[in-house]
Amino acid sequence: MGQSASTALITSRRDSIHSSHRSKSKFTAPIISMQVEEQTEFVFCEEPDYISDLPDECLACIFQSLNSGDRKNCSLVCRRWLTIEGQSRYRLSLVAKSDLLPLVPSLFSRFDAVTKLALKCDRRSTSIGDDALVAISSRCRNLTRLKIRACKEVTDAGMEAFAQNCKALKKLSCGSCNFGARGMNAILDNCALLEELTVKRLRGITDGTAAEPVGPGLAAASLKTICLKEICNGQCFGPLIIGSKNLKTLKLFRCSGDWDKLLQVISVRVTGMVEIHLERLQVSDSGLAAISNCLNLEILHLVKTPECTDMGLISIAERCRLLRKLHVDGWKANRIGDDGLTAVAKYCPNLQELVLIGVNPTKISVELLASNCQNLERLALCGSDTVGDAEISCIAAKCVALKKLCIKSCPVSDHGLEALANGCPNLVKVKVKKCRAVTCKCADWLRMKRGSLAVNLDSGEPEHQDASVSDGVLLENVVEFHSVPNQMPLPSIASSSTGRSTSFKSRLGLLSGKNLVACTFRRWSGGNNSSRG
Repeated sequence: MGQSASTALITSRRDSIHSSHRSKSKFTAPIISMQVEEQTEFVFCEEPDYISDLPDECLACIFQSLNSGDRKNCSLVCRRWLTIEGQSRYRLSLVAKSDLLPLVPSLFSRFDAVTKLALKCDRRSTSIGDDALVAISSRCRNLTRLKIRACKEVTDAGMEAFAQNCKALKKLSCGSCNFGARGMNAILDNCALLEELTVKRLRGITDGTAAEPVGPGLAAASLKTICLKEICNGQCFGPLIIGSKNLKTLKLFRCSGDWDKLLQVISVRVTGMVEIHLERLQVSDSGLAAISNCLNLEILHLVKTPECTDMGLISIAERCRLLRKLHVDGWKANRIGDDGLTAVAKYCPNLQELVLIGVNPTKISVELLASNCQNLERLALCGSDTVGDAEISCIAAKCVALKKLCIKSCPVSDHGLEALANGCPNLVKVKVKKCRAVTCKCADWLRMKRGSLAVNLDSGEPEHQDASVSDGVLLENVVEFHSVPNQMPLPSIASSSTGRSTSFKSRLGLLSGKNLVACTFRRWSGGNNSSRG
């Protein structure tokens, strides 16, 4: 009997404890225990719900400070949060496959405030067509930015309807699409506020003399940036470039045809340009002489333009004396060297960033650059056969303002690197790659000597030198298109960045030799792109 009573007592206590734990886990409000006639009562005091009292505008501001995943989680809390999150989302990136069409009404009923939209399709999939693009544009009439990628089913008619609906457009970036000059002209004729235009591999632009010209249109008065990439007949955009009187930035990448004559006309009509990029373009000293008419030029990239020589660079240096950033990839052609760089040192004292790839300067030009360009903060020397210990010692002794130094595949040894221990007082970072004569022992010694100096050393075996410049910056990896910030992944139409496969890129030879300069200058120059020194 005693044992039974004891067992019953233990069981009763265990049940009481379990019951208490269940009560605690179920309720989070304070619990007040009261005993009346040997029974326990629980009185629950609910705390006020302060979040429910927050105005919608405050919640929207909170959501905008969250990343995409957190925003999605917040939208699942309740119907009110779902509505506010949708109405406060201004950027959206969608996988633009053909099955997107039936989802358009519900999507843009929820996200009815979108002003920045990215439509990206896998090149192997069937993309949205005109119907979907028109449906989207009719629900996003306040759209200011559109990025459209690999939407091959979109035609000129679809772009014409889009242009009629979205006249507030300020930025357009299109790549690997099949519409042509008629669709592009519709944008330019209807979107009078357009400021930035990027066109890549627009297959509807036909080659030959019968190609329909593009522009200028109403947008010519507002355009500030034009970027053309891999267009077989890029000269058909000549009327647009010539008519864009307020153009500040012109970027031409791998567009076929002779550009000298067109640059001569452009430089006469558009004299206010401050940034010009020419990469793998058929352009010679004649074209550079024409560019020298842009007296306000601050940024110049010459990448793999083998017909350009010292004479062309001299003409730029003599007239464009506000030059701040100069990138030259000589492609090992030895057509740009000491003479051109000496002119830069003599006439461009405001130079802040200098990147030389496949160029062979000697101590003569390096010493002049170090002495005359007292504002030089970022310097990259890659794939040069003549930059050795003497040149690095000269840089260490005379580049007082230098903060970042990158050396790659140059005949530099420990002796040259040791000179940095007592030179360049403002130096904060040094990157050395594929310089076999530089040892880890020297790098460690330099770190010890200058505790605040970051020294990165990679003395790997030399490879094929190709550190070309793309899209205005030196890239670590070839990325076809950048994703839209703050994009929200959706269950059935999750945002994705589609690009060429790694194997395809490697076959093109675009990946070799880019990592070092890329890591360096993506961070180095990013903070100075919008300022003048």
